[in-house]
Amino acid sequence: MTAAPKLPNVLPEPQPERTLRLLSYNIQVGIGGSRLRDYFTHSWKHVLPHAQIYKNLDQIARLASAYDVVALQEVDAGSLRSGFVNQTEYLAHKALFPFWKHQVNRNLGHIAKHSNGLLSRFKPAEIMNIKLPGFIPGRRAMVVRFGDEKNPLILIAMHLSLGQRARHNQIDSICDIIGHYDHVVLMGDLNFQPGSTEMNYLLKKTKLCEPTHGLKTFPSWRPRKKIDHILVTPSLVVSDVHVLNYVFSDHLPIAMDIQIPDCIELP
Repeated sequence: MTAAPKLPNVLPEPQPERTLRLLSYNIQVGIGGSRLRDYFTHSWKHVLPHAQIYKNLDQIARLASAYDVVALQEVDAGSLRSGFVNQTEYLAHKALFPFWKHQVNRNLGHIAKHSNGLLSRFKPAEIMNIKLPGFIPGRRAMVVRFGDEKNPLILIAMHLSLGQRARHNQIDSICDIIGHYDHVVLMGDLNFQPGSTEMNYLLKKTKLCEPTHGLKTFPSWRPRKKIDHILVTPSLVVSDVHVLNYVFSDHLPIAMDIQIPDCIELP
């Protein structure tokens, strides 16, 4: 088997004051994974708690602690499989984030609470919970506003569906939101690759750019696909972007540093 490419595995160096560090990570509930057959041999971990989960989450918290805003996908909001612990809250406390928010996508009661999560060093002025269309209901986008209403920084965090038609409809539902603002970051597990029909449609319908083109994130043990993204509008200058070799999920995390325009006031 071909070895996975060597990726950066160090925390970033201090950056200038107007630099915002972003991280997007599908953490797969802290289950981890190192080979394809783990999906079958470790499938029970998606419904039952296990000892390794919090060792993995502690490592994820260590990584997240070096960033300003973190978008999380496939976190659990407190069910049997997570030991009834809200994993977004757990990571916020471990990584010393003062602000956090979880968004339940699919509530299976005691069995699982599939969620998105947000960790932030800055207090959001507003967080909107946007329902996304889909054959199976429940998918949502988190639209976060930093700064005043006249000239804000808008961050959209989401995890799109596996089906192409559903993804296309979900993109449509957020394009209007994106079009209202000049400074936008879109981040998350979008489940489509650069050059795909969905990516081309999204870039055509909005002012978003794709500075992470070619960085592969899935599967973590042998990355072949680029389905995790951080997209930005042209007003946000990208100073660094890379994938990190943190294999505590079946996805690798993707990180980006952007320069915040002087017109945006972060609290």
